[in-house]
Amino acid sequence: MAQPADFIEEQLPEGGTVLRLGGTLAIAHINDLDERLRALREGVIQIDLTRIEHIDTVGAWLVHRTARDQGATIIGADSDAQRLIAAVSGSDDQTVEAPRLSPVVRVFEELGEAVSSTARTFVEFVGFIGQCVKAVFNLLLHPRRLRFHSVIQHFDMVGVRALGIIGLMSFLIGIVIAQQGAVQLRQFGAEIWTVNLIGRLTMRELGVLMTAIMVAGRSGSAFAAQIGTMKITEEVDAMRTIGVVPVEALVIPRVIATVLMMPLLGLYASLVAIIGGGLFCWMTLDMPPTTFVQRIREVTPLTDFYVGMVKAPVFGAIIALAGCFQGMRVHGNAEQVGLKTTAAVVQAIFLVIVLDAFFAVFFTEIGWD
Repeated sequence: MAQPADFIEEQLPEGGTVLRLGGTLAIAHINDLDERLRALREGVIQIDLTRIEHIDTVGAWLVHRTARDQGATIIGADSDAQRLIAAVSGSDDQTVEAPRLSPVVRVFEELGEAVSSTARTFVEFVGFIGQCVKAVFNLLLHPRRLRFHSVIQHFDMVGVRALGIIGLMSFLIGIVIAQQGAVQLRQFGAEIWTVNLIGRLTMRELGVLMTAIMVAGRSGSAFAAQIGTMKITEEVDAMRTIGVVPVEALVIPRVIATVLMMPLLGLYASLVAIIGGGLFCWMTLDMPPTTFVQRIREVTPLTDFYVGMVKAPVFGAIIALAGCFQGMRVHGNAEQVGLKTTAAVVQAIFLVIVLDAFFAVFFTEIGWD
């Protein structure tokens, strides 16, 4: 049976100490030898390994470290011990330096990684949209599989519970548009055109755009967090196990609710913004409410309303798809939920702004300007 590693100290007549190690100097039999060797006083001039029965790499490192710290020589080592001690002693001379890249190379490396990640995300997003289209066709063929109660629940979360914050935001935006417009137009004696600015800007652009940004930050992030948490807790895998298609059960109800709620929220936001602007005109420009309403009707064409109502459901679909897509990408640990939720909001707002620019050019080209 292997004996645990141990040592004794012998004083030499000419001065100094010999450290005689014995037993099995292996990791399984070292016990507290490491601490005892660290606690040795200075003065060891020799380390005798004659009584060592077996030694491994860990034992060789302990012998080498002790000899290095004490300035001692090693005697009595057999060929195997000498080979191991020589191998571990070589590590003292090896220094590992972190790779150093020039700033230019580092910039291009990070740029390449960002482009590659964006390309992968785009391909995955297109594939996810394909899965959603397939799920929609399946639900059209089997309407009873659509979870109407889930759609109604998301009507409440996306639409009804957002009325307060969207109304307050739109009201303040209407006041800001009226105030800034009046200040700038007053230089030319054209304060009356403030009504044109309020009506056209809110109905055509800011009403729907600011609503989309608010919904992306509020509902898009919630979609990503909810589905991401379900991925972490393996509820999505459990759905697949019992034969439920996760896209049909989790994604489609959220997309339907957001697409249907966005036009209503956009119209609501535009009307509240117009009310805010009208209140400012009444209090600052001495414009009666009846005159303001009449001017709004005269200067705001119906095409502005059509433009806003066309953009709203598209923005809603993009927001819902981005949130659900990032939620489905969660894997590993809870940290991923936060990362993908942030990515969902950023992706949704970016796509909304890009599409808004596209719509602006498109409607101008077809004469809806």
